[in-house]
Amino acid sequence: MKALLAAIALAASAASAMAQMTPVGVWRSVDDKTGESKAEIRIAESGGALAGRIEKTLRKDAKPDAACDECTDERKGKPIAGLEIIRGGKKAEGKDVWEGGRILDPENGKEYRASFTPVDGGKKLEVRGYLGPFWRTQTWMRVQ
Repeated sequence: MKALLAAIALAASAASAMAQMTPVGVWRSVDDKTGESKAEIRIAESGGALAGRIEKTLRKDAKPDAACDECTDERKGKPIAGLEIIRGGKKAEGKDVWEGGRILDPENGKEYRASFTPVDGGKKLEVRGYLGPFWRTQTWMRVQ
């Protein structure tokens, strides 16, 4: 009986860990240059593609009514809180990476090709933005 309970507990914890190996959830973005927490981003998946919005900004100097003044598309002038910054990205076959998405940097209005890779058992998310042959990676921390 104890062996059966142990097996059930192990299976449940493994299933829970596997469920976390996805970019879906709430993440705290961290500036890769300063180490400062910047924002909390909620990533959802719909029809197999990712979508992510800024839930709240965490920067000390953030203005509550800040807007994406640098954006050049329909997001121009929209409030930073609630702004969709991740569009697309689908799970690569046989890998724990979501590729083919786009990510917006609301500070400069630039949009980059992006990939999203859960690491450390899904506790962290490597967010890599690409511009031509150049790339930059940030590691975000799971909030929930």
